[in-house]
Amino acid sequence: MSSKVEKTENANEVKLEITVEAAKFENAIKKVYFQNAKYISIPGFRKGKAPMNIVEKYYGKEIFYEDAFNEVAGESFDNALKENNIEAVSRPDIEVTQIEKGKDLIFVATVQTKPEVKLGKYKGIEIPKIEYNVTDEDIQKELEKMQERNSRLVSVEDKAVENGNVTIIDFEGFVDGVAFEGGKAEGHELEIGSGAFIPGFEDQIIGMKVGEEKDINVKFPEEYFSKDLAGKDATFKVKLHEIKAKELPKIDDEFAKDVSEFDTLEELKNSIKEKIEKQNADKEKYEKQEAVVKAVCENMEVEIPSGMVELETENMLNDIEQRLAYQGMKIEQYLQMLGKNEEEMKKEFEPQAIEAIKSRLALEAIRKEEKIEATDDEINEKIKTMSESYGKDAGNLQENENVRKYIKEGIESEKTIDFLVKNAKTKK
Repeated sequence: MSSKVEKTENANEVKLEITVEAAKFENAIKKVYFQNAKYISIPGFRKGKAPMNIVEKYYGKEIFYEDAFNEVAGESFDNALKENNIEAVSRPDIEVTQIEKGKDLIFVATVQTKPEVKLGKYKGIEIPKIEYNVTDEDIQKELEKMQERNSRLVSVEDKAVENGNVTIIDFEGFVDGVAFEGGKAEGHELEIGSGAFIPGFEDQIIGMKVGEEKDINVKFPEEYFSKDLAGKDATFKVKLHEIKAKELPKIDDEFAKDVSEFDTLEELKNSIKEKIEKQNADKEKYEKQEAVVKAVCENMEVEIPSGMVELETENMLNDIEQRLAYQGMKIEQYLQMLGKNEEEMKKEFEPQAIEAIKSRLALEAIRKEEKIEATDDEINEKIKTMSESYGKDAGNLQENENVRKYIKEGIESEKTIDFLVKNAKTKK
């Protein structure tokens, strides 16, 4: 294989003319033939038994060209990138200029390359003072959440529905007098004030009494996931069967004993304070890191190739698809609920994708400038922690070059951010 590089008129873009030897291409054709022979039928031969020259004569000698090209093109392209020290950041645009049995295979791959970064000021950057203190109100709110989690529901017979009550209702919805699909339920549990229903629905339940029936008039939001209902007026016929009120436990020493390992309320409060202080410290650290990286990106100059943004938005969409899969939902269902297609979603991701790319490029450039590297000990320690967390064999992970590269890059990125924060100045 041989290759030639030519820069195009576009910034961060090159053309690679790649030549694959005729013998290698012919071997690929033979390989493809043997892989597909069992599926080929030729009159006068048993299925899968026709010789290659007969198959080519019958169907045309080009029959195996596409698969043979795919067999050799990927490896040849990767080798050409390594040979010419090119770091591609987009999928290649391929043009085949010569493909014929007995001749060299020649194709041109146009690809975008990693852009050059011109760093501005990155040491001594001023960032806002970020500090979070724990207040008595913070501790009280956490106690109230624990109180809420440990509440119990008691039936209410002689009172009307109040905000915060849990109700058991039957309902059926109508638009223009016609019942719509999915708008009916019996014995449905609804907490008033939860915002689980269409705006205005829960408010109209307030004041109802057990056994009462009522027509509730609402309007579906304009952005409602069902286009048939979005923006339309609806009437729900509702019957109230039961009202339940939350009974909250008293916050005292007994409460502390019931909900924690502590014997007194004071000990519980101190534990809550420590937990919030740790959360605040993590929050301060993250926000300082975010502020300093953002400032570095604003000070640098870089022209990001479109292909780089395209791949980043695809990765973001794939991440969403994987998270949805864990919840038993397909990306198509999610997009339908939002009333969008994949291209519209990716377009919305572009600003976020550009910021992510800028951050990576900036950190990489600073890492090289400051010669920040991860040591073998740091990589091995991270692998050990990883193996313990996921129940994997540390030895196998140690030998996996891709894993080591991924962990190395992560450690170096963290060390670079720590370097920036350490060298930053806090605004008064």
